[in-house]
Amino acid sequence: MAAALALAACSRSDTAAPSTPPAASTAAAAALPASAASTPAVADSDTMARYDGYGDMRFGIDEAAFEQAWGGELKGAPGQDSTCFYKTPKWVRRSADFAFMFEGGRFVRYDVGTAKEAAPGGGKVGMDEAQIRALYGARVQAQPHKYVAGAKYLRITAPGSNGVLLFETDAQGKVTRWRVGVPPQVDYVEGCN
Repeated sequence: MAAALALAACSRSDTAAPSTPPAASTAAAAALPASAASTPAVADSDTMARYDGYGDMRFGIDEAAFEQAWGGELKGAPGQDSTCFYKTPKWVRRSADFAFMFEGGRFVRYDVGTAKEAAPGGGKVGMDEAQIRALYGARVQAQPHKYVAGAKYLRITAPGSNGVLLFETDAQGKVTRWRVGVPPQVDYVEGCN
């Protein structure tokens, strides 16, 4: 599995191959400038991102089970006197682009800061709030950003589970990053800090 992920990560380009997007994303894409429309929503079956974990790794599993399910090398370890830390796959150049959060020895969240990964339901970095609302509908709950005036958190609770998808926007309404996890960790604004 890790080899497949590493190859997929290395071979991905910023423009995804055309796929049949859900009707809501088609309407949203029609109203976008060409640069934003070039990153269509991805069907849930085409992404490893899930509301209850990532790929075969489910929220709540311990670090050893996570590493076994991942099957590849991961960087990162808890600091002294810390119960919260991040691990990143070997192929990740910047931890801000993609990282798995652990707290109390359990997998609780993952963070994405690149348009190369699609969230459950198809949301991506670079989309605007209107596109996110078109994809996720009435489930989107907007909250003001803690540090950036005019920016928002767009919080989507998973149907039928305790998983939460949270998009962060800038003051212009563009998604700059997103994360999926379980409360309370998904709501930690500063990660493990």
